[in-house]
Amino acid sequence: MGYDIVALGESLIDFTPEGTGPLGTPLYSQNPGGAPANVLAMAAKLGLSAAFIGKVGDDPFGRFLQAAMEGAGIDCRGLVRDPRYHTTLAFVHLDGQGDRSFSFYREAGADRMLREEEAPAELVERCRIFHFGSVSLTGEPCRSATLSAARRARDAGALVSFDPNYRPFLWESEEEARQAILEALPLAGLLKVSGEEMTLLTGETGPERGAALLCSMGPEAVFVTLGEQGAYFQVPAGTGRLPAYAVSAVDTTGAGDAFLGTLLAQIPGRGREALSRLTLDQWREAVRTACAAGGLTASARGAIPAMPGPAQIRACVAGTSVR
Repeated sequence: MGYDIVALGESLIDFTPEGTGPLGTPLYSQNPGGAPANVLAMAAKLGLSAAFIGKVGDDPFGRFLQAAMEGAGIDCRGLVRDPRYHTTLAFVHLDGQGDRSFSFYREAGADRMLREEEAPAELVERCRIFHFGSVSLTGEPCRSATLSAARRARDAGALVSFDPNYRPFLWESEEEARQAILEALPLAGLLKVSGEEMTLLTGETGPERGAALLCSMGPEAVFVTLGEQGAYFQVPAGTGRLPAYAVSAVDTTGAGDAFLGTLLAQIPGRGREALSRLTLDQWREAVRTACAAGGLTASARGAIPAMPGPAQIRACVAGTSVR
């Protein structure tokens, strides 16, 4: 068997605010980012074998990202460094509560240029879990490469995980994004959405009705992250809701990815049938742990650099009051 988890998608530079310089101008810190890479980094911290498939430029940023992923325990044999394109950049903007928005510099960015034949079959078809997001669905050839790899992984028996990770700036319209995400949805056995993404896809504002509707579209397990209100889930064993942990949010970049990587690390076995192996109590514990990882990530700047280790997560679950 191959890796525990393989993710395909974007690896990019997050330039995160770091105060101001002597002249009062903004300073930014260069951090490794990209949701699929973030999910892998969190899963690797928790002991899973992880591999990444994607494309960066053959430039200093691309080399930095490869070193950062390898330093996080991610195998990069599926990473292509292409000298024809620049590594994708994103500038993170934070509000007073630490909630983030992004400005992307991605036109002809390397991550969009991954071709179907560049996704190694030994990674796609031999993993336990295959993960992807919607950023790689925003243009060709990466869109076709992503959908093809997800189908190949599913057909080979992997559990397919999908996080829409909606970024309005990257789409021509909200409806274009909605249709692209709905097209990919039946490929997934497990879906993680934010409350806003749930509403975008279903029109529902309540997680109970929204999750049920999403499950009717293909996934067997749906997790709705609700920020300070915790997370709601619907799985084969039932439904549940867990509160968030009380943390001082500094930068929410990567918090949802840490949640998902922690969640995936707790699923045993391979394929959709693995979702039925956990009891409702076990799912509740898994989501509780994932909420702790997400909260801790939001309490520090950056995504991969902020992700907690197992001891930090255990301490948070054991000793931090919940909302």
